[in-house]
Order: sequence, then structure tokens, then C-alpha cells
Amino acid sequence: MSSIPANLRYNDSHEWVLDNGDGTVTIGITDHAQEALGDVVFVELPEVGRNLAKGEEFGVIESVKAASDLYAPLAGEIVEVNETLEEAPETVNEAPYEGGWIMKVRVEDTAAIGTLLDAEAYQAVVDSDA
Repeated sequence: MSSIPANLRYNDSHEWVLDNGDGTVTIGITDHAQEALGDVVFVELPEVGRNLAKGEEFGVIESVKAASDLYAPLAGEIVEVNETLEEAPETVNEAPYEGGWIMKVRVEDTAAIGTLLDAEAYQAVVDSDA
């Protein structure tokens, strides 16, 4: 079973959110999601400057087994994308919570971070998927 970091927040479509403490968040996919996908071969990164609505599709992650849409856990403006993933998409498999992050977003409402799932609630989602 994969570990679920307690310092992050989650949504039920398996994206994680790290509050950077400066009005921005870092977003990636969970260890559970990368495990389910298998070897990641391509990550479609969103455009910097794009405004996202909560729940809006912002990209696609493809593995040898499947392609999966990525959904914004929070509304805000994309301020940075992880360009490393263009050359090394497997970083998502190797370090989903560190080097495998996908984008950073300046959130519209930082209080909304608290509405996302905590590690315990996300574990329940993972368990119900099993």
C-alpha cells in the first residue's frame, strides 16, 4: 500500500495539493494514481497564465496502459509548470510528491484548500477503489 503524506490535501480524482504558504499551491498526482497508471510516458502540461475553475480538466497523463485526464482541485491561475516532465515523464512514477509535481497555481481562495480531503479521507477513497 502506498503512503499518503499527511501534509498534503487531496481530491477524489487523485490529485494532491501542497500549500506553499504564499497564496500558491503545488499540484501533482498521488502515488496511488501513478501506481494505477503504470509507467508514465507523457504528461500534457497546461499553459502558464491560464485560469482554471475547480474541477476543470487541465491536462492529460499517459502511461503504457492508459491515458487519464487531470482535474484542477482548486480554482486559480497557473503560475508555473514542471517542464522537467516534458523530457522525463517517468519522474511522476519515481517521485510523485517531489520532482513529479505538475503545476503551481495562485489560488483564488486559499480557504478552499481546507475543503479538500485530508490524508485520512483520501485513504478512504483509495480503499473504496480497491
